[in-house]
Amino acid sequence: MAEEKFLVVRLGSLGDIVHTLPAAAALRESFPNKKMVWLTHGRWRSLVEAANLTDEIWELDTRSPGSIRTVRKRIRREGFSVAIDYQGLWKSASLPFLAGVPRRIGFSLKDAREFGVSFLYTDKVNVSGVHVAEKNGELSLRAGARKPLGEFSLTVPEKSQQAASSMLRSKGIKEYVVLSPGGGWISKCWPAERFGQLALRLEQEFGMKSVINCGPGEEALAERVVAAAGDAKPISHSGEIGDMMALLKGARCVVAGDTGPLHLADALGTKVVAIFGPTDPARNGPFLARKTVLRAKNVESTYKRRDSPHPSLLEISVGDVVDAMAEAGVLR
Repeated sequence: MAEEKFLVVRLGSLGDIVHTLPAAAALRESFPNKKMVWLTHGRWRSLVEAANLTDEIWELDTRSPGSIRTVRKRIRREGFSVAIDYQGLWKSASLPFLAGVPRRIGFSLKDAREFGVSFLYTDKVNVSGVHVAEKNGELSLRAGARKPLGEFSLTVPEKSQQAASSMLRSKGIKEYVVLSPGGGWISKCWPAERFGQLALRLEQEFGMKSVINCGPGEEALAERVVAAAGDAKPISHSGEIGDMMALLKGARCVVAGDTGPLHLADALGTKVVAIFGPTDPARNGPFLARKTVLRAKNVESTYKRRDSPHPSLLEISVGDVVDAMAEAGVLR
């Protein structure tokens, strides 16, 4: 009988990978002596490495036909017995199918993110969980895990910790909060100007410095936050995943919308204040640690993208966020 080997497929993105880690941890705990390989985009390799849940991490560039062919051949050579597709897309499901993995676990027709993709699975799981992490855990159960979700911790690289400490010392910053105004689509982002006003109030009333987390392509957004903050003069910071982890872990609190840095901070055990609008925090909210979720009442959840912040987000004031931070013990 061939050795049982597991292929974990979760290509991206940041928040989605964080919400897959508990399910992968359940697999690791249940099969400590079985080989596990995680297939992901190269951009997220260091995040998967930080969780230390799999024996190997394979990178895939879905824009490169050469990368796709190489990974497909590698999957076939490795001889995996089971592939678990936590992503539910054609691009994530097709590789185990084309490489001939005999058992392919994924979401059923009603739960897969793209229509028809479930036809590529041998095991189509009708999930009942509400949160994305819980849904992922049900796939792990189908793969034989003893429980749906396991424990994990993220290790911040030492060089990233040193770089973050050096940067903060150079700015004279000891205690700080991280404000992360981005979010993929603008309709789920609290306005940049309010993040700036929040930074100003935190400085004036509590002497608390703010660091603006700036992801790729968010430079202009960060500039708007800094401009709205006026005399508070928060600093904007961007860097690799390890640098972000170090910054988030050292913060007293992270304020963000439904975005990857929010979920990463949550996984690192940092207090978070999450500002939600159209997306449902019961499905996509912070899942693991100490969190406060702010959302207007009677908001209808939608995942349709708009070119302006969802009206419900405008009902959450700067004062609401300050009050939430104070109740969480962040401000003193």
